[in-house]
Amino acid sequence: MTGPAGLVASNYDFQTRDDDAEKTISFREASMERDLGRLHRWLNEPHVLPYWQLDDPLPEFRRTLAGKLADDHQTLYVGHLDHVPMSYWESYWAADDDLADHYDAKPTDQGIHLLIGVPEFLGHGYAEPLLRAMTAFQFRHDETDRIVTEPDVRNDKVIYVFENCGFEPRRELSLEEKDALLMVCERERFETEVLGR
Repeated sequence: MTGPAGLVASNYDFQTRDDDAEKTISFREASMERDLGRLHRWLNEPHVLPYWQLDDPLPEFRRTLAGKLADDHQTLYVGHLDHVPMSYWESYWAADDDLADHYDAKPTDQGIHLLIGVPEFLGHGYAEPLLRAMTAFQFRHDETDRIVTEPDVRNDKVIYVFENCGFEPRRELSLEEKDALLMVCERERFETEVLGR
């Protein structure tokens, strides 16, 4: 990466170059106009369905997406590799999320959900640099010292990627929609052990 701060390019909210992947990683806010069909297609991919379970018909998904876009506690992003849209991200304030019922959430904790939507990008090692970039993006908020996530306990690949990006497993949670693993990334560990490699 070019550094923890990254860059802000005119078409994106955050952009950085990952030297390991030899790719430019960019994030822009999702919108109904640009992304409804794309996100609906990605959420219906066989590798996504077991974990997201948002395979509703398009009219129903439009309502779901509208609710997510209007939700003040989260921001939705489309992630790009070399300017090709290929991933979906939810960055949220954990204290305002149901997850806060399961751990001692601070008002400045952020949370993260993600998926790689385009099958052709799977299996190439892109998830780790993408997550590293999003985590650096979230830590640009000066008061955020922790980022949390709660992947499905069955999703070994995603858990492995989170661990490689500085997220430590804390405990299993029984959430309404899944059995999850609470994972926490502390700013100091991320900046010294992940960005400092």
